[in-house]
Amino acid sequence: MDISQETALLSRLVATQSFSRQEDATAAIIYDYLNAAGASPQRLGNNVWALAEGYDPTRPTLMLNSHHDTVRPASSYTRDPFAPDIEDGRLYGLGSNDAGASAVSLIRTFLDLRKRDLPFNLLLAITAEEEVGGENGMRAFLPMLSDAGITIDCAIVGEPTGMQPAIAERGLVVLDCVTEGVTGHAARGEGINAIYRAMEDIDRLRAYQFPRTSQVLGPVSLNVTQIEAGWQHNAIPDVCKWVVDIRTTDAHPNEEVVRLLREQVKWSTLTPRSTRVKASVIDTEHPLVRAVTALGREPFVSPTTSDMSLMHDFPSLKIGPGQSSRSHSADEYIRLEEIEEAVGMYKEIILNLEL
Repeated sequence: MDISQETALLSRLVATQSFSRQEDATAAIIYDYLNAAGASPQRLGNNVWALAEGYDPTRPTLMLNSHHDTVRPASSYTRDPFAPDIEDGRLYGLGSNDAGASAVSLIRTFLDLRKRDLPFNLLLAITAEEEVGGENGMRAFLPMLSDAGITIDCAIVGEPTGMQPAIAERGLVVLDCVTEGVTGHAARGEGINAIYRAMEDIDRLRAYQFPRTSQVLGPVSLNVTQIEAGWQHNAIPDVCKWVVDIRTTDAHPNEEVVRLLREQVKWSTLTPRSTRVKASVIDTEHPLVRAVTALGREPFVSPTTSDMSLMHDFPSLKIGPGQSSRSHSADEYIRLEEIEEAVGMYKEIILNLEL
């Protein structure tokens, strides 16, 4: 398979800065590429999307999604993160693995199949702000589709998984917790120590067992990750602030997790930063999963979070070229053969899919 055009497109994307919320230039590159291919792309902010020919609202719609924003480069890079050098079959550079390779592979797949007579619609969406869960990425794109009368029935989400199907990922809730006490002089033992009260509540949360356990994701996990209190050694602290990182599952909605934990504490107020990053699980009998496992690929639970967490109303499957271990790391790279494999597999999945 000739992937020279995909290699050239990925090289242009790597060479162009596209930090989250600053993806204007890469959005323009993708838009122009699709436009030159005759795909009639559309753009919502920095989200670029297109429908395959013959769209029929009475048929189901499969979305092919990946993102073109990147994190900032790690300080330990030994290469120029914006230099798409190719050495020994590897294309190096920021965003090459996460998720530029998935994006160009899905673009090629879409362009190759957009005129095929399929029993479902194809929608390509290369979106923005995935790395920060931003309000102008998938959170804006899906409501726009709904307003336009386009219903997504399922999605392939391109992220580096070694082309193994990720059928689930945990959600995330971060709690900002505040425990109050009464200040006093430490030498006289006056006041009420906010740290001790916080410790009591932390112990309650650590000991708590949620009523239900996910069959796929297991139990909800909870960790206290930050704590701050006091201003000098001889004063009893009257405020203790602490943070809880919770990885949620499909067994309990995020809002219910917050409610249940609030019921456990005695002294503290728990405030979620957000409840929108929800757990995602696709049934192993879903046609997408069956189409992938028929190719000999093994489903697994992803340890990382993606825009799947925002796809609440339809099932999604995460699968893409590259390895998650390379993401956000110094001297990130993708093997060109991984792109070639991805294009072939994506096309085979879609052509054998029965929605």
